[in-house]
Formats: sequence, C-alpha cells, structure tokens
Amino acid sequence: MTTSTTTAPCRWGILGTAGIARKNWQAIRDAGNARLVAVASRDAGRATEFINSCHGQTPHPVRPEAIGGYEALLDRPDIDAVYLPLPTVPRKEWVLRAAAAGKHVLVEKPVGASAADVAEMLAACEKHRVQFMDGVMFMHGRRLKALRGVVDGELGQLRHIASQFSFLADAEFLRTNIRTQAGLEPLGCLGDLGWYNLRFALWAMRETAPEWVTGRIHAEAADAGGGPAIPLAFSGMLEFPGGVTATFHCSFIAGHAQWATVSGEQGYLQLADFVLPFAGRHTEYTLSQSRFDIDGCQFDMHHGRKVTRVEEPASNAPDSQEAALFKEFSRLATSGAVDASWGRTSLLTQQVLDACLASARTGSPRELPRPS
Repeated sequence: MTTSTTTAPCRWGILGTAGIARKNWQAIRDAGNARLVAVASRDAGRATEFINSCHGQTPHPVRPEAIGGYEALLDRPDIDAVYLPLPTVPRKEWVLRAAAAGKHVLVEKPVGASAADVAEMLAACEKHRVQFMDGVMFMHGRRLKALRGVVDGELGQLRHIASQFSFLADAEFLRTNIRTQAGLEPLGCLGDLGWYNLRFALWAMRETAPEWVTGRIHAEAADAGGGPAIPLAFSGMLEFPGGVTATFHCSFIAGHAQWATVSGEQGYLQLADFVLPFAGRHTEYTLSQSRFDIDGCQFDMHHGRKVTRVEEPASNAPDSQEAALFKEFSRLATSGAVDASWGRTSLLTQQVLDACLASARTGSPRELPRPS
C-alpha cells in the first residue's frame, strides 16, 4: 500500500468507463489534492476513447494514460487509490483484488449484491489496511453538514423521514441498460436509487439501525437471462427505535424527483434536490416551523417558512459535493490512517436494503438484527 504523510496528491486510477465516471473525472481534478494517473478498460481502445472524450472537454494538467486490463492498472506502483464504477455483481472481485494490491478503494453504489458481499469487501480492506468508501456524494456536501444542526436541534424530537428519488426511463433504457439486467445489477431501482433514500434516512438518524422494515415492489421487469425480476418501482418503510419512522419511494418509471422531508415536533425540513443539487452557484434547504392561531371564529395557519442558501456550487466545481468526496478520500488515503466508519455505514445501508427487498419478495416485514 502506498501512503504518505506529505502534501503529495493522491494518485488515482479508474477501473471502468461507465457514464458516471465522466462526472468523477472532473471531480478528481477539482479535489485539489488528487491526480488522475490512468483509466483502465478491458479494451485499451475503450479507455482511450473515454480519455479522449473527457480530456477534450475537461483537461487534466497531465493527460491520464489508457490501460488495457484492470490487472495492469492494479499492478502499477504509481497509483494509490482506485475508483470503481463497475457494475455491482463483478465489482466484488475487483474490490478484493484492489485491496490485495494495496490500493485504497472508492466504489459506486449499491456497494454489493448482498450484505455478505459487502462484509467480505470490508474484511479485505481491513486486512490490507486500505481505505474503503462508497460514492454517495451528498454525504460530503456543505449543505448536509449545515443540516446536522437543524436536524439535531431546530426540529426537536424526530418523528418521520420521507423521500423520493426517481426518473422516467425510456424504452431503450428498460430494454438494454445494465440496471435492468439481473446478472449485473440485480437490485434494479432499489440499488441504483433507493440506496440514496436509505442513506439519507440513516444519516438523519445518525446511523441508528431500524428495528423493522417493510418493502413493496410496484413494478418489475423480467430478466432476459432468466434471473430474478428487476425492481422498477419500489416503496419501503423503516421503523426506528423510539417510534421514528421513514418512508421512501424509488422508481425508473416516474418523473424526475429527488425530494426529502424530515419532520420533528418543532417543524420540518425540506430539500427539493437532496441527491443531485439543482444547477447553480448555491444549494438550499427550507425549514418550516408553522404556527396555528385561533381567535374565536378565526383560524389562521402561519407557515413560518425560512429558506437558507449554502454557498456551494451544484456540480463540476472545486467546492461541489463530488469534488469534496474525492478531496476527503484523498486526504484519508495519503494520511496513513484508515477511517473504518465509512465502511460500516455502507454495510448498514446494504443490510437495510437487503431487508427491504426480502420483505417485498416474501410479503412480510423483516426484523433487523440487534447490534451486538
């Protein structure tokens, strides 16, 4: 494993050329303490095409190198960390190989096809003392940090968390995209979108595990390879200790939505764009603490709404949440220390996701194991 206590940048490699990697191509550059060394694909020509396209629009100071084969990238001594936008099912193999090669590992979500797979990945990273983190970008944004005090203080005792993350996929997506293929992405919309819903609820609850979960699949697609049907629309409910509940909906067959609400005894918090901030130079949130006045026959509800802006660009800028993700990961990777809390949060998210899916397929609530 390559570590450093100097200010030298973290040297990155990308394993795979998935579409999301294009966004993070720029995030690595914008982090300020990171340098992209190489991009690997099973076909070196695809890696070259990816680099040509990205470098033409968003050039790095030094053009990254195209590599044919993931093993060749992992063998390089001039790479400290790898970003894996690979599909979920084959991802575990390459996380294990990356950890064994001493590379710090940042992965896309869902982290694994099951919690057992995620636990195996984390054990490998712990064994080889490399940093592990998933790519939930909003966890690193300035807005979420600002919201911690709102959720913990101004809302009073929490009562309910609700969210929806959805987009309307076209026929081509439903027919050919890997997110509807069980052999690559068996969790469908629950893994691709619901992961964010669950992570937001767990964040609001300070990573407290729910006691019970219930899930329901509203629409699904048959897998062309004969595997399990793929969820296209999914809803779930989480029941936390103390009576706090959370509900969520994720879907490939509903219009763009990414709202979240956190309700407490003293008011409620609203975000219209909790995953991908709307384009602009700032992010924002709304805190509502309504007042209800009765004077004889007159009944008045006062909304008490306050909109707060956070100086934070929506995307593709040095201070955006995706740049902050790579900045924090690079800091950890070059510090010589490992923050295992990120892996524990990923595992908890996967455990809750697995329980929701099991509930939907069995038609009954699922109880989560109590922390030991």
